[in-house]
Amino acid sequence: MNKWYYRLSLRRRLWFLVLILTVVSIAITGMMSYWIAFRSTESEAFISSQNTLNKTARVFDEKLRHIIVTTSSMMLSDPFKNAMEDVVSNHSASYYTRLSSLQTPLGQMKLIEPSIQSVLIYTPVGEMYATNDLRNGQIRFKDTLFSQYLNTTERVVWLEDHEDPLFSGKSRVISLIMKPVTEADVRDVYVVVNVKEEAISKVVTDGLLDQTKNYYLISNKGETVLPLSGNTPPFQGDASFLEQLKNQERGFFKHDIAGKKYLVNYSRLTLADNWTMVSIQTQSDLLHQVNRIKTITLWIMLCCAILAFVLSNVISSFLLKPLHKLQGLMKKVEQNQLDVRFTSKYEDEVTQVGLKFNRMLEEISSLIEDVKEAEYEKRKMEVKALQAQIDPHFLYNTLNTIIWKSETSQNRDVTEMITSLSLLFQFGLNGGNEMTTLAKEMDHVRQYLILQQKCYEDLFEYAIELTDPTLRDVPVLKIILQPLVENSILHGFQSMDRMGNIRISISKSESHLILLVGDNGAGMDVPSVDADMRSEQTLKKSYALRNVYGRLRLYYGNKADIRLSSEPYVSTTVQLTIPLTGE
Repeated sequence: MNKWYYRLSLRRRLWFLVLILTVVSIAITGMMSYWIAFRSTESEAFISSQNTLNKTARVFDEKLRHIIVTTSSMMLSDPFKNAMEDVVSNHSASYYTRLSSLQTPLGQMKLIEPSIQSVLIYTPVGEMYATNDLRNGQIRFKDTLFSQYLNTTERVVWLEDHEDPLFSGKSRVISLIMKPVTEADVRDVYVVVNVKEEAISKVVTDGLLDQTKNYYLISNKGETVLPLSGNTPPFQGDASFLEQLKNQERGFFKHDIAGKKYLVNYSRLTLADNWTMVSIQTQSDLLHQVNRIKTITLWIMLCCAILAFVLSNVISSFLLKPLHKLQGLMKKVEQNQLDVRFTSKYEDEVTQVGLKFNRMLEEISSLIEDVKEAEYEKRKMEVKALQAQIDPHFLYNTLNTIIWKSETSQNRDVTEMITSLSLLFQFGLNGGNEMTTLAKEMDHVRQYLILQQKCYEDLFEYAIELTDPTLRDVPVLKIILQPLVENSILHGFQSMDRMGNIRISISKSESHLILLVGDNGAGMDVPSVDADMRSEQTLKKSYALRNVYGRLRLYYGNKADIRLSSEPYVSTTVQLTIPLTGE
């Protein structure tokens, strides 16, 4: 082989070498293209499906949350409190009076949340419900499927899809069982809220971009919670499949079902943590387009090989020297020498390539400057986008509290809450500017705390301390204290049986501003929350911290940081450290 090869002329040897290299390069490129397309398509499918599923799960959670808030608001009404006082005193003589007075709050529940089918309040002195809902008198409450959930320690329990046994009509519903939220020490009292299956299903399916036949809402036991489609889940009874769903709250994995490979995405609900949203798709359907790419790539490889055979002999003799020169310039460009240029006294094709190479270098230099400017603008837009992610859910509670206080003629509280809400938005909007002053940021969080104290009476106290009044005009990012305070209220004090305390302390070191938010709440798992806060994927358990951390790093870079510490029910603190000057 070697003797035969070296007997050829240099031109023939170059032609032969170019031909072999061309064919091999095309083959390798084709195989790598197929492999990259396969991996990329699979990865993008996982991520796209997971994003869709996460959004759908969040929408579903918000719906469940709104139903719970609506029910809790009813429990705060005077008619319900009066009924509970009768239960405590075992006074059944005023049953019909209490039943009549409850018609208004029960009716308001359906107006606020149209998906509610019916509501039953079971008490030892009698059942109470909206009189326009036809109670099925032949079935006792404790003889229904609800009986197995009455002795649970959970205050809120969700039941999967079933036929309503309490009221006439045989409607398909999912049910919420809540123990009363009242100051009186009541026992054996349960509020059952039946939610229309059709309405709750529409909340899920309206958020799905593709067909719902591949989506399922299941319990930890693999049972269907809500029939999103008429298909039987292919993973029905598959223990190994259900085991993988328990690993994390959300994620994706591959799984073999009946000899077929499936790509599985799942996301567990927050307010019903034994319910999981699952989507599956077969790998063959996903890779159908990739297989077409493989076929087209093979044909392209064959055509290129034939073309290389015909043209390599001609091209090799003319392009060898100029190409070497061009190759040398390219190596210099790889070493970031962008000032090199190709020159030639000929006007052939290689020269044209060289001239385009020169133009490309000029455009690259221009694009580098454009990219720098675009990255700066991107950072500004990311700061605005992150600021827009602040969860406005407390607004719903605030408005509901205003409505309730207005209906109970607590006009002074209504005026104060509306004033605080107005100031909250004024300081939060800040004229569209990302930066504000420390004084305005303190006023913003103070108005938020005033509103939350009205919404959650006797839940917590607060104090704001500024060690140095000269810091009031220091520029800081807006809305960095409110998410941390919101964390304390929503996650720190909800399970406490004593008064919560929030302390905000602001001081400075030599070159940094120190903002400390502390509480005496339930605390947190510091290593886990800190790792989640600093990771690249968004997880629900440290959303507020991730939001503030991401904005600080975008604006201040490595000069800003967050430090966490926690001793449950003693002291939990979040310390923000930011430079006293901006970028």
